[in-house]
Amino acid sequence: MTGVRRNLALLAGAAAGTVAALLLRRRTTPGAPGGAEADPRAAELRRKLAQAREEAADEDDFEAAGMGAETILEDEPPPAGVEEARRRVHRRARSTAEEMRRDDGPDAA
Repeated sequence: MTGVRRNLALLAGAAAGTVAALLLRRRTTPGAPGGAEADPRAAELRRKLAQAREEAADEDDFEAAGMGAETILEDEPPPAGVEEARRRVHRRARSTAEEMRRDDGPDAA
């Protein structure tokens, strides 16, 4: 009968220790005091996180559709003056390249 009491006391002690540990963990769990939101930025961060998760899901759907490597461009005319500036740059580049060829020619010292 002594062995039974010893085992029963050991079991009761283990149960009491488990209950005490659970109560202490519950008491020390960090959280918002009084159930109120501690930081007003937390709601904004939660909203951004939800949005990021949603966008990731959309991106996965996009890639699953086989369009992950494609870039879709809309045909728009270039802004005013861009085409003329491009032509000017190309003319300068050609003239500079021609000068360099002349300087590197057989007559070069």
